[in-house]
Amino acid sequence: MQINYSNEKKAKKYLLNITNAINSAEAILKPSCSSLEVNVTFVNRLKIKKLNKTTRGVNKVTDVLSYPTLLSEPNKIITKSITKKQFMFDINPQTGNIVLGDIVICIPRCKAQAKKYGNSYTREICYLATHGLLHLFGYDHLVDSDKVLMRETEEKVMAEIGLTRS
Repeated sequence: MQINYSNEKKAKKYLLNITNAINSAEAILKPSCSSLEVNVTFVNRLKIKKLNKTTRGVNKVTDVLSYPTLLSEPNKIITKSITKKQFMFDINPQTGNIVLGDIVICIPRCKAQAKKYGNSYTREICYLATHGLLHLFGYDHLVDSDKVLMRETEEKVMAEIGLTRS
């Protein structure tokens, strides 16, 4: 999976860990197409609050936002149905990869949550990247049964990269 980072200076020393988390998630999910691409952006509290208000109507700071490009049905997991033929208009012409979407991570919120939950900052930022990626594949946590599946998958990824809960 190709990962494009924006504002990478904000999380430069964690990019390898985040890349490992996203690649481990891909290995666990086994999507039907391996030519995939995701954009990850790191922002401050003000920027994520503005994005949250503009795109979701929620006027508060959050930790991570995901903007999937491929989902046609709400809460439908699409890992086994991604093909270049099906998503031909979502292919980046420069790379030939299908663009899954964008993940936006709020660095200050990530740091605060790591402290609050007793996790390392590395674990927290990898967890948020994984959480965001799962949303791009159609996972959600609005219904309890969906939440259980999403949390189990997140923890599998964290275990795979050696970042289980503290």
